[in-house]
Amino acid sequence: MNQRPSKEEYNEFQWTYVKLVPPEGEMRVMLREQTQAMLELFNGLTEEQGAYRYAPGKWSIKEMIGHLTDNDRIMSYRLLCFARGEQAPLPGYEQNDYVAAGSFDRFTLQEMITHYRIVRESTLALVDSLPEEVYTRKGSFGGVAMSVRAQLCVIIGHELHHLRILKERYLN
Repeated sequence: MNQRPSKEEYNEFQWTYVKLVPPEGEMRVMLREQTQAMLELFNGLTEEQGAYRYAPGKWSIKEMIGHLTDNDRIMSYRLLCFARGEQAPLPGYEQNDYVAAGSFDRFTLQEMITHYRIVRESTLALVDSLPEEVYTRKGSFGGVAMSVRAQLCVIIGHELHHLRILKERYLN
């Protein structure tokens, strides 16, 4: 899947993430390379770093990894539903509520990395299994219509967004 979604395949909010995805290159390869890079970064952290918050009330690195994991689960489910032609609208979700309910700081950093890796491997397997013709199919969530390829771009771009935050605010 090389072709990026057109503006009719997502809404303005998703543009925040879609615009972060490089315009050239195979998105499946990007997702795989992104996964390897994130795992290398996470595995280079200490348990102390995993508990770090750059400001009061902000997520710890373990909570960010938990958010990335939850988000991958939710977005890959949306991608699956859209690819299979589901027409029922799917719910949105509130990320802060999910992070709070996840109690991710109770896990070790290594456990959080394992959760992330397993979920991302599942996302990769799903994306690898999709035939080209499903990438333009659309579905909806929270009142937003979106194509399969736009959802894939959002998965990649969302993680790029958090990688930037991680580097600028946590590991600087």
